[in-house]
Amino acid sequence: MSLPIEILLVEDNEGDIILTKKAFERGKIMNRLHVVRNGIEALDFLYQRNGYENVPKPDMILLDLNMPKMNGQDVLADIKANDNLKTIPVIILTTSNADEDILKSYKLQASSYIRKPVDFKQFGQAIQTIQDYWFTIVRFPTKD
Repeated sequence: MSLPIEILLVEDNEGDIILTKKAFERGKIMNRLHVVRNGIEALDFLYQRNGYENVPKPDMILLDLNMPKMNGQDVLADIKANDNLKTIPVIILTTSNADEDILKSYKLQASSYIRKPVDFKQFGQAIQTIQDYWFTIVRFPTKD
């Protein structure tokens, strides 16, 4: 892909936002990381409303589960129920390692479920693996 990859990060933890930004900056793939801090803002971004009217449709969504206002699984359910959004890969990137969260996320059609590593080096490696797999190996549909 010659255009930057548009990535939407849905994350309420400022430290995790900073770590994710740094990890993507170190990556080999040209990208634009957009950040929203809760599920309501995520849907506003995706539906291009409430101040997000001119944002691009993301190529990928990195979604935390535990957020204020609307949790990640409710956001995921909304995305996968919408014909215009359901083809966007949604990677769950969360601290939860609960079997019920993993199972529910996959039932809601998450593309992947990744538990956030605690240390920055491992976190950076996880982001690099996401980039390598999703943007080097995987083929995306042509944008509409």
